[in-house]
Amino acid sequence: MNHHTIKRGALTSILLGLAVAQGGAMAAVGAEEASKLKGELTPVGAEKAGNKAGTIPPWDGGYTKVPAGYKDGDQRPDPYAGDKLVVSISARNMDQYADKLTDGVKALMRKYPSYRIDVYPTHRTAAMPQWAYDNTLKNATRCKTRDNGQSLEGCYGGIPFPIPKTGNELMWNHMLSWKGQASSMLFRLFVTTSDGKSTMASDGLSEVQSPYWFKDGSLETFKGDYNNLMLVTYGPPFKAGESILLRDTVDADKGRQAWQYLVGQRRTRKAPTLGYDTPDSVASGAFYFDEAFVFSGGLDRYDWKIIGKKEIYIPYNTNRTWQVKAADLLGPQHLNPDHLRWELHRVWEVEATVAAGKRHAVPKRRFYLDEDTYTAVLADMWDAQGQLWRVGYTLPMAMPDVPGSVSQTFGLYNLLANTYVLGNLPVEKAYQYKQVPRWNDSYFTPENLAAKGSR
Repeated sequence: MNHHTIKRGALTSILLGLAVAQGGAMAAVGAEEASKLKGELTPVGAEKAGNKAGTIPPWDGGYTKVPAGYKDGDQRPDPYAGDKLVVSISARNMDQYADKLTDGVKALMRKYPSYRIDVYPTHRTAAMPQWAYDNTLKNATRCKTRDNGQSLEGCYGGIPFPIPKTGNELMWNHMLSWKGQASSMLFRLFVTTSDGKSTMASDGLSEVQSPYWFKDGSLETFKGDYNNLMLVTYGPPFKAGESILLRDTVDADKGRQAWQYLVGQRRTRKAPTLGYDTPDSVASGAFYFDEAFVFSGGLDRYDWKIIGKKEIYIPYNTNRTWQVKAADLLGPQHLNPDHLRWELHRVWEVEATVAAGKRHAVPKRRFYLDEDTYTAVLADMWDAQGQLWRVGYTLPMAMPDVPGSVSQTFGLYNLLANTYVLGNLPVEKAYQYKQVPRWNDSYFTPENLAAKGSR
């Protein structure tokens, strides 16, 4: 081996290392490593075994037993209503459990004496259909990122990276997490101001379709859209008729395609700003578009790094939260802890820092992804001065009819403004988040957006 060969080899190693560090293009794993999905790992790549302490049980297939007589749209019962409380944690005893609490949760406890988390026994309810597990196994050896981790190729119909190696791969798992093929939900979004008053910022209809997850589709027929959202606002009256259409794709060159129907102008217009740190109009600007569901949209503003895996307390199996009235759930400073359920789960910790040459109102974020679903359940966010600023959350529910542990309700605490947001709360006495027949290709189009907004 000559001197030039050694130099080339060293340079190759350095460049590969940089690509990994920055979430760059990565090859899929080999067949031997993928075989772990049939043994020590669950079909989506979580640790199948429980923890040594016995406080996290083994995964046994998840919760897939649909209640007798259940119909799409019915309120899903709490399968663990009889569980006994393990511990309540607040500012008084948080130091005993500090290693299992995120910075954001600890900050909420210090700021609000009434804030607490009620911890119950852990149930690993995550599940997917067998065909989705089969596709996940295929993805393990064929799915990879390109465009510095901003795009996907070779992925379809399953978790993209069941054996993730980079922060970008984990965030793609989050954005493509399983929620079914098509769903409909009547929702409300509330903003609670610093004086403790809660106001409904929006209510309306959310319709979502995930072409990436079509059971009868394939890698060859997949056109790249992984998420189509049609959102029509019914109220308050001054917002009635405002509508949004989003089409998210796995191709960074195309990026998010977005349109908005403006009632006052009676027209639909392209809306390229409906993403990143643009204040979300549906929430009256109380959070940013990419904070919906803790994170959504393009990955290109940040460098993504895996911190590791850890055991922490996260909201989980929160079925009872949807069984109470909004007035009982919305406290003056935070959600009423009586109606929330927390459990101990293993999570992936991913840190995002603003990439060189990019800008974002939130320069540093840390996400906590449930290992069984890859859903980002909690997030901590810091401002440019290094102050902990924002705390994002979702409330995963056990939905055996989907089947799976699905996050629809989400929100944000603004620690500096003393405000909080709760979004995608179902309308009381209306149908709940339900699986629906797929819409045809013409449904998620600007033309249909205008038709729905003008009715």
